[in-house]
Amino acid sequence: MHSIFRENLLAGKTAFVTGGSSGIGLAMAERFAAHGARVMLIGRKQEKLDVAVRGITEAGGTAAGIACDVRDYAAIEKALAETAVRFGPISILLCGAAGNFPAPVMGMSANGFKAVVDIDLLGTFNTVRAAYEHLEKPGASVLAISAAHAFNAYPMQAHVCAAKAGIDMLMRCLALEWGPAGVRVNCITPGPTDDTEGMRRLAPDETSRKRVAASVPLRRFGTKDELADLALFLCSDAAAYITGSIYLCDGGTSIAGKNIGPNFNESVTT
Repeated sequence: MHSIFRENLLAGKTAFVTGGSSGIGLAMAERFAAHGARVMLIGRKQEKLDVAVRGITEAGGTAAGIACDVRDYAAIEKALAETAVRFGPISILLCGAAGNFPAPVMGMSANGFKAVVDIDLLGTFNTVRAAYEHLEKPGASVLAISAAHAFNAYPMQAHVCAAKAGIDMLMRCLALEWGPAGVRVNCITPGPTDDTEGMRRLAPDETSRKRVAASVPLRRFGTKDELADLALFLCSDAAAYITGSIYLCDGGTSIAGKNIGPNFNESVTT
């Protein structure tokens, strides 16, 4: 039986998760913990982290949380060192911290643009740079949560598009540089994902939810569980020869372009 079908795939491993207090990051952390990993959650608010940690521990997992801003290199460096002392070498590094707000370029201040780039791109750099000395070598898996913004242009999202494109290329460069040490580096690109803060902002009512779902070739939202399944696979031995890849888990959204919608080729679904 292949290792991907076993329980406790990550037994004895340590996971460090930024953006881990809620949403997709927390769902992935919960999956890691359910498979035996010791999980350190990183977020900006200790109260939210405490709730997330309690949920994992009550489910039988091992977790802790450290309030930390990924834009602060010294702070993330300290959090990583504390994690290594408490839980051991880091086997899984998940960079999920992100920021966003809709605004056209001419309606965005330099500080607004910088804030998103600093959280997403600089925060990812800070995390991976500070983590290297604590990574299990060989054997560690590094994941970044990207977005279709990395390769599709979106109005009102120039800051996010720039940041996510930078993350994708940063991860590919790391895959080249860290491969000889036995460290794998990949990206996950979600599509519209239900029960996340992003979707609550993008589709706050039933009408907008139907419009977004109609833009997806599979005609539905993705789930956090589906993304967590992909993260588990990429961090398991089943993905031992995968690095430098960008995995789309978006129901086909990124290939749909402007051709998809509620009236496009409906006959294929009947």
